[in-house]
Amino acid sequence: MIRNARVSAVIALSCAVAGVGLVGCEDDTKADAETSAADSKKAGDQDLLTGTKKIKVGGRMVNVSCSGTSADGGPVIMLVVGGGDGLEKMAGLQKTLSKKNRVCSYDRLGEGASDKPDGPQTLKSTGKVLTGVLDRVAGDNPVVLAGHSLGGLIAARYAPDHQDRIKGLVLMDATSPTQTADLNKGIPESATGPAVALRDQTLAILHGGEPEKLTVPDGKVRSAGDIPVEVIHHGKQYLAEVPDYGPGLERAWTNGQRKWLAVSSRSKLSTARSSAHYIYVDQPDVAVRAIERVAVQAVDSAASGS
Repeated sequence: MIRNARVSAVIALSCAVAGVGLVGCEDDTKADAETSAADSKKAGDQDLLTGTKKIKVGGRMVNVSCSGTSADGGPVIMLVVGGGDGLEKMAGLQKTLSKKNRVCSYDRLGEGASDKPDGPQTLKSTGKVLTGVLDRVAGDNPVVLAGHSLGGLIAARYAPDHQDRIKGLVLMDATSPTQTADLNKGIPESATGPAVALRDQTLAILHGGEPEKLTVPDGKVRSAGDIPVEVIHHGKQYLAEVPDYGPGLERAWTNGQRKWLAVSSRSKLSTARSSAHYIYVDQPDVAVRAIERVAVQAVDSAASGS
C-alpha cells in the first residue's frame, strides 16, 4: 500500500488508502476463533454478535465489532471503512453512535485483522462477505450502511441489490462512481512529472491492487428506491500537491458526490465545511447527526410502510 505524503492527496480521491497522518489502526487483540454463543446477544431467532471477534464467512475469518442496542424496530448501523483502514479507524464514531443504537463495523478481507482474500475480489464478492457479516450481526433487523470513501462506494453499490435489508445510507466523501474516468481526464496521458505517478498508482489500486485486491469499475449509479440517503462532501481542498491538476480533480470529485444522489429519490447532499477527506475524524458531530437522522428516518419509513 502506498501511504507517503507525496501521493496521499490523489490516493485519497480513489479512497484506496488513508490520508496523511490518518493511517488506520489494526486491532492486535482479536480472538482467532468464531464468536461463541456466550458472547452473543439473543434477538428473536438470531444469535447476534456483541464485542469484537472474528467470525467465519465463506471460509475466511472476518474481524467484526458490535456495540450498543437498537430500540424496538430500530435499524442496525453498519459502518464501512475506507480502503487501507481497519475497523479501529471508526472506533470513536462507533462508540458515540452506540449510546443510542446498535452499531457494528468490520474489516474487509485484506484489511485490519481479517484474513487476506484468496485471490482477486470484485464488488460482488466483497458484497457477499458483507451479506455474511450482516446475517450474523443484524439478523432480520433493518440496516443502515454508513460508509466512508471506498466504503461509501461499496455501500452504495450494495444497497440496490439488497433493498429488503438496507433501509438507509450515509455516504461520507464516497469514492466517485466514475473515479477511473475522472482520474484519466483530470491527469491525462500528456501529463508529466509527479502527477503521472499519482494517477498510475491510484488506478493500480482501484484495479485490483493490494491488500484487498479489489477491482472497482466505473458504473452508473443504480437506485435503491426511496430509502433515506445523506451524501456528505468534504469542504477543505486537499490537492495542493498537484496544483496543475488539483482544481479539476476537486471539481470531478464534487460531481461524483452529486452522482451518488441518484441512489435514492430521498437523497440529500451537504458539505462538511471544516473537513478534509476524513469527515468523521475532522467533524465527527456532522457524521453522527447524519447517521442518526437516517436511522430515525428509516424507522419512520418502515412504520409508515413506505
